[in-house]
Amino acid sequence: MADISLTLPDGNQRIYAAGVTGMDVAADISKSLAKSAISCSINGKHSDLSQAITENSDFAIHTMKDDAQALELIRHDAAHIMARAVQEIWPDVRVTIGPVIENGFYYDFDRDAPFTPEDLGAIEKKMREIINKREPVTTELWDRNRAIKYYEANNEPYKVELVGMIPEGENLRMYWHGHWQDLCRGPHLVHTGQVPADAFKLQSVAGAYWRGDSKNKMLQRIYGVAFKNKLDLKAHLHMLEEAEKRDHRKLGREMDLFHIQEEAPGMVFWHPNGWTLYRILQDYMRRRQIADGYLEINTPEVVDRKLWEASGHWDKYRENMFITEIDEEHANEKRTNALKPMNCPCHVQVYNHGLKSYRDLPLRLAEFGSCHRYESSGSMHGLMRVRGFTQDDAHIFCTEGQIAAETKKFIELLTRVYRDLGFDSFEIKFSTRPDVRAGTDEVWDQAEEALEAAIKALGLPYETDPGEGAFYGPKLDFKLTDAIGREWQLGTFQADFVLPERLGAEYVGEDGMKHTPVMLHRATLGSFERFLGVLIENYAGRFPLWLAPRQIVVAAIVSDADDYVLEVVEALRARGLRAEADIRNEKINYKVREHSVGKVPVILAVGMREVEERTVSIRRLGDKGSKVESLEAIVTELANEALPPDLR
Repeated sequence: MADISLTLPDGNQRIYAAGVTGMDVAADISKSLAKSAISCSINGKHSDLSQAITENSDFAIHTMKDDAQALELIRHDAAHIMARAVQEIWPDVRVTIGPVIENGFYYDFDRDAPFTPEDLGAIEKKMREIINKREPVTTELWDRNRAIKYYEANNEPYKVELVGMIPEGENLRMYWHGHWQDLCRGPHLVHTGQVPADAFKLQSVAGAYWRGDSKNKMLQRIYGVAFKNKLDLKAHLHMLEEAEKRDHRKLGREMDLFHIQEEAPGMVFWHPNGWTLYRILQDYMRRRQIADGYLEINTPEVVDRKLWEASGHWDKYRENMFITEIDEEHANEKRTNALKPMNCPCHVQVYNHGLKSYRDLPLRLAEFGSCHRYESSGSMHGLMRVRGFTQDDAHIFCTEGQIAAETKKFIELLTRVYRDLGFDSFEIKFSTRPDVRAGTDEVWDQAEEALEAAIKALGLPYETDPGEGAFYGPKLDFKLTDAIGREWQLGTFQADFVLPERLGAEYVGEDGMKHTPVMLHRATLGSFERFLGVLIENYAGRFPLWLAPRQIVVAAIVSDADDYVLEVVEALRARGLRAEADIRNEKINYKVREHSVGKVPVILAVGMREVEERTVSIRRLGDKGSKVESLEAIVTELANEALPPDLR
């Protein structure tokens, strides 16, 4: 058999007989590597160590130090081990599929009785027994007939159906984890003991139709998470616990912020507390934008289809638009309008009114634009994904030579805003030209160079995402990290050379000729609704004083202090603070508990001693103790603390 050459990651080459396996190569390099190896990559494809290599290839050995490959294998093998454990406990259960998903895995089962929480504990125990046996994971290629006969003999109808979906003539890869067998593309670990026995957990059971079709039988899907070690699992479970506590829907009820109901799916009913929070955020953004040179506009929500056809959205986005048909008076046919799903075409209409010169550029037009997009009922989630939302949207009309400066200016604005709102870190993803695009290569070169130069000028790290730009221009996406480590993609900045030309936007250049401006689409927060959902969860409802919808409650300890309570509230309101009185005939501990659940940052308790001394007892949310301060001092202190960051 001919020899082949394998090129290792360090550039060195090794010669082996064709048919050598990844494990053979690992053993040839060193005994310790063979012992720690879990898989290999052959010409970039992740493969089993048992895979025969028959041609010259780029080759790499993976160990548990390689996070991406290790986690993929751990989670994939855990899914198989879970299915084996289920069938060892309940032999009549039929198995279907079990893929890797983010942070874990799942497997779908056909079982008559529902799985219970106690069952999950029993499955976990059996999985650990299988892992501790350290049984080999082996693989073979079978033809279709052999596979079908095997699964029919073992009463596995779902596997028979899966085999039938694989093209004729294609061999099937079979895997064994010990004695238990499954149809799978792989790759897998070397033996069951390589799955950490203390780093996985089964979490929940959900219903799932076979092959995602509601006409098929409902199966039971068991979800699990798996990591490389116990500490990573513990950190993930802690994050999930925190996420549950911080769920903006739960906090929205406790803080009386908003609700959503069936009569208006995906639309938000803001309550007084929630709308106060909304207005505070919008007022802050308005001040920031005006200070940064933006002119605020407002455009219609319902626009004739002719504009959407001209912009290209009618062809590309119609299925996500809410359409209205109106019988205009004396019209021969109905007029078709749409609720705007985005603001861009309307902003071009504002720009187009009046002749523009190069001296007018850059022109920054901002709008808190109300938009509507159709989202399927299954995809909607509280404030995070809705059908009706408002964007902190803006479009900058500029020359090609101004792109770099405007990019830099926007990133500086976004950085200030995110820091003010409690997000100290964010990542930038730079998406470059896709294969199918509009505009010349020369224009794309200039746009990409300008965006990249602006990021570098600010000294910010970024990741390039080749080919993922919009068809009309390159873009920057901004991912911020919240208090428990979750990433959210919210802000965006896009260079557009297409829409201004389609909609006839022009300016007179220094040469006296008409030119088409570049249109920079930008959003700092994105959707107000989604950003507020993220903000609620980031702070767990415990907002800094300037953002809190209910800032201060002044609570009477005894009814004789009621008049002084009202005086304190009046003094606080006179300084612009959101203060309210609680003079109900309830015990002070009850009042403190209730307002703490409502996440009120400051509770001022007032009894007869405070009345006589003209003081208040201040208790801050989360603190166990309290302190006494004079009324004059506390009013000044809280007024200063409640100033928004941009006004300090």
